Amino acid sequence: MNIIVVGCGKIGVTIISSLVAEGHDVTAIDNNNRLISEITDIYDVMGVCGNGADYDTLAEASVEKAELLVAVTNSDELNMLCCFLAKKMGAKHTIARIRNPEYNDQGLGFMREHLGLSMSINPELFAAQELFNLLKFPTALKIETFARQNFELIELRLAADSPLDGVRLSELRTKNQAKVLIGVVGRGNDVYIPDGNFVLKGGDHIGVAAKPSELQSFLKSFGLLRKGAKNVMILGGSKTAFYLAQLLIAAGTSVKIIEQDKQHCHTLCEALPKAVIINGNGAQQEVLMEEGIADTDAFVSLTGMDEENILISIFAASQNVPKVISKVNRNELASMAGNLGLDCIVSPKKLISDILVQYARALQNSLGSSVETLYKLMDDKAEALEFHVGQDSRLTGIALKDLKLKPNTLIAGIIRGHDTIIPGGMDVMLPGDKVIVLAASHRLQDLSDIIK
Repeated sequence: MNIIVVGCGKIGVTIISSLVAEGHDVTAIDNNNRLISEITDIYDVMGVCGNGADYDTLAEASVEKAELLVAVTNSDELNMLCCFLAKKMGAKHTIARIRNPEYNDQGLGFMREHLGLSMSINPELFAAQELFNLLKFPTALKIETFARQNFELIELRLAADSPLDGVRLSELRTKNQAKVLIGVVGRGNDVYIPDGNFVLKGGDHIGVAAKPSELQSFLKSFGLLRKGAKNVMILGGSKTAFYLAQLLIAAGTSVKIIEQDKQHCHTLCEALPKAVIINGNGAQQEVLMEEGIADTDAFVSLTGMDEENILISIFAASQNVPKVISKVNRNELASMAGNLGLDCIVSPKKLISDILVQYARALQNSLGSSVETLYKLMDDKAEALEFHVGQDSRLTGIALKDLKLKPNTLIAGIIRGHDTIIPGGMDVMLPGDKVIVLAASHRLQDLSDIIK
């Protein structure tokens, strides 16, 4: 597809990289000529230097031929204006980044309708929602939800002495009655879509799929279930921290935010009257100790510096904080953090990139099915996708055992109405079903792509 990305900051570049990897024809727009030169040198994209809300700039980028325009500059207003003009000039779909909390209320739907926006994206809000899920389910490294939260896939790291160490997957049902599926396993640098003969080992990074109640039962039976955090310390008073604090307070969780800027502390106090706001330098260990880091259930580092987040999170882990989460945007530092023992990393730009890839794939689908959800797993080495099965799908009514699936592909779940099915060989897909597919080494555009 022809896609235009306006704004080449950290999120814009991540989106461009992902869309190019998907095979799309991308045009980048930014008013910084140096950034445009760097991006066109690194990626196979067209570059236009100019204001994304200017008619001539959009015309030069051939906006009338664009199936999708994504505006992710630092200005919400510029993003909205850019999308409005692009839609009027012929772009089929437009997506704007809108970060300001004042815009993300009841008026957002009104603005989307009258500006012709296909979608609005808020990296900080999406990150806060992911953080909230992880704090409510501390055992998990990641939680992905499907079918309006009727089906979940959680990623876990098995300890060296885990009860699952040495368990063959075909024996799992005899050890536990919960209807779950271990559908993807990361071991070292390798990722597997395992069969029944696969044997788990301590240290494995596993993806477990099931309906939420079954996951709870499974984790409880193996001693892997921990209670959600009741008091949370957040370092940095960013927009992500604000959104996260709102979610936690609404759920009855005690929240303490440490912010260095005194004036911003006053703003947070007014916006979050039920939170404890501390004016101090959280990079200083003495401050964290004085504020009781050793007694908190969870610590979330959300400063604007990846390196600082990693180092302070390592200190929090050394104080035996049960759940430590760090915001890290740079890929190379995220890998380093993992090597240093920080498994729980959240990247706002990565979340937005995945959403854009999902949206682009959905636009390309055939009539037989459509991508409704897409998640990257195991450091992007695998994917979990939710497809809606259409009336014209050629895969309906066929027993799964008779489908010749591609290697490293697995049907992990079927949601039919209110029923969640962990499928066996005799199950079939029917029109209207939601089907969860796990795949490694494949990019699935359509449900039919799972067949050889």
